[in-house]
Amino acid sequence: MTAGRKVVAVQLWRSFDEIVIPDGGTSVALGVFDGLHRGHRDLVSHAVETGRALGAGPVLVTFDPHPVEVVRPGTHPLLLTTPERRAELAVEMGIEAVFALPFDTEMASWEPEEFVDRVLVEGLGCRAVTVGTNFTFGRRAAGTPETMRRLCAERGIACEVIDLLHSGGETVSSSRIRRLLSEADVAGAAEILGRPHRVAGVVVHGAGRGGRDLGYPTANLDLPEYTAVPADGVYAGWFTVLDHEPVDGTIVPGRAYQAAISVGTNPTFGDAARSVEAFVLDESADLYGRLAAVDFVDHVRAMEKFSSVDELLVAMGRDVDRTRAVLGADAP
Repeated sequence: MTAGRKVVAVQLWRSFDEIVIPDGGTSVALGVFDGLHRGHRDLVSHAVETGRALGAGPVLVTFDPHPVEVVRPGTHPLLLTTPERRAELAVEMGIEAVFALPFDTEMASWEPEEFVDRVLVEGLGCRAVTVGTNFTFGRRAAGTPETMRRLCAERGIACEVIDLLHSGGETVSSSRIRRLLSEADVAGAAEILGRPHRVAGVVVHGAGRGGRDLGYPTANLDLPEYTAVPADGVYAGWFTVLDHEPVDGTIVPGRAYQAAISVGTNPTFGDAARSVEAFVLDESADLYGRLAAVDFVDHVRAMEKFSSVDELLVAMGRDVDRTRAVLGADAP
């Protein structure tokens, strides 16, 4: 195991009142950016480089909630990243602030001109904006990249439209990553993301049989609503405590540890609730109430119903061996 990355603070604005416009204005990367995957990197990098050239602060503007949920309630897509996670990732790309635009029915009714004026001009003091070729905005998604170019030109704002990235004959997209996760292909999802897919939540009490009855104590994560979770099965991955208070045990906050991760309903015991539970290899700690994350590296096996606890224990032993083989010695 190795030390985790140093946490860098980034401004996360959730309302227009919280925005602090830099003296040189802003260079905005505009989009939903769920996952901040490889397809987003060129777009964000362009906004950062433009900001440096203009002396403007690079800002990433995302949406919370997802616009689809506002326009068509009940259709909220599963999320690869929370706004907080997007902010963590964006700062590593050179972004100085993230604005989680509070999207609602009123904002959805704005014409494209009003969106540009209220968000970019008045809200952010924007001097340059970068969008993807599939970006739409304004009432009934009437605004296209060409609309953005025209409106920005009229307001003295530079506008750049970035082509979508393709890989393996398909567009690199959040929906493609969600599909890979639903197929248990977390390695494929990691390739598109540029890193393993992460879910995070508070460690809560589960059925309690992992350590008591099986000898494999697990950390059961309570995940935010709409979290994109891989298909049921067992995975090799990394477990990290995200908060900073000392842990009662051998686990150090911020450090990644090898873990065998179970996703599903534990059919051997007839459980009904779906859960994400991580067995941290070779460590012991009291983790209840701690904010923690698991990063999915590879699929180990499908979820199975075993005829006996002994049969389950044999399989769990194989899961641990496979996890060690997949992960090797070094954490990300």
